[in-house]
Amino acid sequence: MKQKMAKKLLCIAVAGMMFPMAAQAADADLQLKVDKLTQEVNDLKGTVQRNQDRSLSKWLSIGGEYRFRVDSLRGETVGYTDPNKMFTAAGNFLQSEAFHLGTGIGSFGMPAGDALLGFMDLGNTMKSTTTYAAARNFLGTNPMIAAGALNMLAPMGAVEAYKPKNETLYTNKFALDLHAKATQDVTVNVKLAMYKSFGSQDDNATTGNYFSDRVGAFDGTLGHVPSTGLLDVDRAYATWSNIAEQPVWFSVGRRPATNGAPSNLKLNNERPGNGGTPALLVDYAFDGMTIGYAPDIEVLPGFYTKLCYGRGFDSGFKTSTNSVKDTDMLGLAIIPVDTDPLRVWLQWNRGFNIFDFPVMSNSTFGDTAPSTNLGSIDWYGAGAMSTLKNVGPGSLNFFADFGLSITHPNDNVSGQAGFQGLGTGSFFNPAPPEDKTGWAAYAGVRYDLPSKTKLGFEFNHGSKDWITFAPASDDMWTSKVGVRGNVYEPYIIQELDLKPISSYFSKAFFKLGYQYYDFEYTGSNNWVGAPVKISDINPTNNMMLLAPVKTAQDVYATFEVKF
Repeated sequence: MKQKMAKKLLCIAVAGMMFPMAAQAADADLQLKVDKLTQEVNDLKGTVQRNQDRSLSKWLSIGGEYRFRVDSLRGETVGYTDPNKMFTAAGNFLQSEAFHLGTGIGSFGMPAGDALLGFMDLGNTMKSTTTYAAARNFLGTNPMIAAGALNMLAPMGAVEAYKPKNETLYTNKFALDLHAKATQDVTVNVKLAMYKSFGSQDDNATTGNYFSDRVGAFDGTLGHVPSTGLLDVDRAYATWSNIAEQPVWFSVGRRPATNGAPSNLKLNNERPGNGGTPALLVDYAFDGMTIGYAPDIEVLPGFYTKLCYGRGFDSGFKTSTNSVKDTDMLGLAIIPVDTDPLRVWLQWNRGFNIFDFPVMSNSTFGDTAPSTNLGSIDWYGAGAMSTLKNVGPGSLNFFADFGLSITHPNDNVSGQAGFQGLGTGSFFNPAPPEDKTGWAAYAGVRYDLPSKTKLGFEFNHGSKDWITFAPASDDMWTSKVGVRGNVYEPYIIQELDLKPISSYFSKAFFKLGYQYYDFEYTGSNNWVGAPVKISDINPTNNMMLLAPVKTAQDVYATFEVKF
């Protein structure tokens, strides 16, 4: 009995000793399985993360806008002499005289046949005249001019005052924005834009013989003035930021040099970033480059500065028949403060080798291209915009901007424009080069209510010799910031109270506005020729390529979607 009991105790002891060893083996096996499962989970999470990193939403964002707009345009001109009408009528008259009189003495004191030939050569000789001295020589030696023919012909080109109008102009505008993160610190931005009139595949519906920035579409205004249904590249530029781990960036391509501050208020856009330009001085789609610096300065929150370069026209290969130089722009921007409640800007630009006519096809003047360089222009600007919250039930946005332009004409004149230079001369009356200084002021307010209603008013004034470079602005008659006179514009924006889906900034809204232009001098948005006071123009004594507009009005309404 005792022996059996001892054996049982021994078995129990052995089993007790073996149990921990078995348990440890089971635990080790379980741990291996757990470790393997953990590794598989981590691998799966890594795969998911890599797929997420490669997804479009991580490196590409897409946005854009659509706008339907209707305008009702009315204007009033003053009487003037149209040289194109005059030359056409005079040519017909001389041809008739030559036919009836043969070699007899005509109305200009010379054989009618010679008068006709001389008149036909007049235009070609005029267009090839590109200096002030040559123009004076032409006027002094050309027998048609010496005989006083133009004074006799002027009545043939007389145009009485009239009231142009386009009662219902409908336009479609569409833009697609692409923002891609290519590598660390390198991004690419692209904007494709289309802007056309209903029932038209050219710009004839919106152009006219009134303002130089609206006689046709050209490189810097494509997608910003109505032209065709083609989707043009409005912006395409690459930016390298954080260079050498410093607050420095470099950007090159077709620049974001349109719709700058403070035009974002009226356009109902977000405040432009450090790529924008002051709308009073520049609103033009430039190709160029920028280098910027944004140090952290405690007393100047948001401070940055940048040096910008742009090319407005490339003249191509220089040959014996092509001496036109490239037109370039250099600018320095200093933004001392850029915060939500306050933005302040200082700007200097210089335009080199300004051309007389841009490259245009099927414009009011037909096909045009630069024929000479007229000199350079300096621009200076200073402005600020601010937002005050809790002003009554809403928020108050306001701005003030000031600009200065100084022309530096050379000895060249434009034969295409009747011997006019940079801010000097008139048709067939060239003037010696002389620097001219002009100025402009631009101010406005917008009051935002909790009902998503925004009430705005803007006013701008330009002096006699004011010149800006803003042909791409969002105005139908002409760029209002380039007007030599006054422009008044009230507007109201009503956003739809709908939840944004495509992005935080998505919205849809209606806008109703009114523009009243009061022109004091000719030459708004035009740097060729000297300004003439509107009230001094005579129907038979003032030759002008563009019809002088006294007043103009635009009642407009839009439906817009930004996504």
